[in-house]
Amino acid sequence: MAQKAKKDRAKSNAAALNNLHIGAAVVNGLFLAWHFFFRSRSLLAYFLLSLPSFISQFALEKAGRPTFDPATGALKSSGEDLAAKGLTEYMWDVVWVTWGCQILVMLFGNWFWLLWTIVPAYGAYQGYGLLGQAKQLAGMQGLQQGGQEGAAPPGNRKQRRAAA
Repeated sequence: MAQKAKKDRAKSNAAALNNLHIGAAVVNGLFLAWHFFFRSRSLLAYFLLSLPSFISQFALEKAGRPTFDPATGALKSSGEDLAAKGLTEYMWDVVWVTWGCQILVMLFGNWFWLLWTIVPAYGAYQGYGLLGQAKQLAGMQGLQQGGQEGAAPPGNRKQRRAAA
């Protein structure tokens, strides 16, 4: 049963990565074609603000691409779950926001690169929330250690009776 789950994850990861690369080729190709053939857009802003997207795509590729044994063709590793919460989800968000900004810049002008500021702002918001949770957890730890004298020993009821 576990092997089936690995195969399913490998299949979904491979499909997601193939779609990622096709999407990146289409959006970036369209942007460059638009720049050179229709309307000039800032290539410096394009390269600077697309760099985090390219790095995220590389990281997703390295972490999520399934590996197979070359001799037997058997699945060696299914890769990390590309639908996971946390950093993986944030990397997908970086890619999608960058693509959206590229399309908007292509159609409406260079001012839409300012929309890309959503990415670091959201990262700061998430980091601040994580910091708040860490402070809250540290405060609870301090309360538990401070009130340790009168507190019941850890464990279930049977263990507490035996300790008393």
